[in-house]
Amino acid sequence: MDKLIMRLIRKYKTNDPFVIAEGLGIHIRYADLGEGTRGLYFKKLRRRFIVIHERLDEDWRRFVCAHELGHDRLHPGINRFWLDEQSFFDAGKFERQASKFAVRLLTAGDSPARSETLEQLLMRNGVPKEMHRFYF
Repeated sequence: MDKLIMRLIRKYKTNDPFVIAEGLGIHIRYADLGEGTRGLYFKKLRRRFIVIHERLDEDWRRFVCAHELGHDRLHPGINRFWLDEQSFFDAGKFERQASKFAVRLLTAGDSPARSETLEQLLMRNGVPKEMHRFYF
């Protein structure tokens, strides 16, 4: 996963998930996804889409974009809707992998400064507090 992230950063000269998604030809849309959904990734007619809940703050938007980008890079050919309805795969595993990808992408190339805690590093990089556990 780390090698994949570093290749993306080298190619697009940034760890900004919006810039990387655009470079990969992934369309980003915003919509009201309801209470329980922050974002989703899907393919339709060979076009790839990331949809982000329109009411999220900026840090959550970045995280969700990075998370859905993780699905695109780590789980090619797997459609979440198919996964939930037609298979016995543990969807939670794919969600954990995508969250780990997002945290690593957003913190890539950064390390704690002197006297800075890991939590402060993650906050400085815009990783929502609820997602700090995916750093390891």
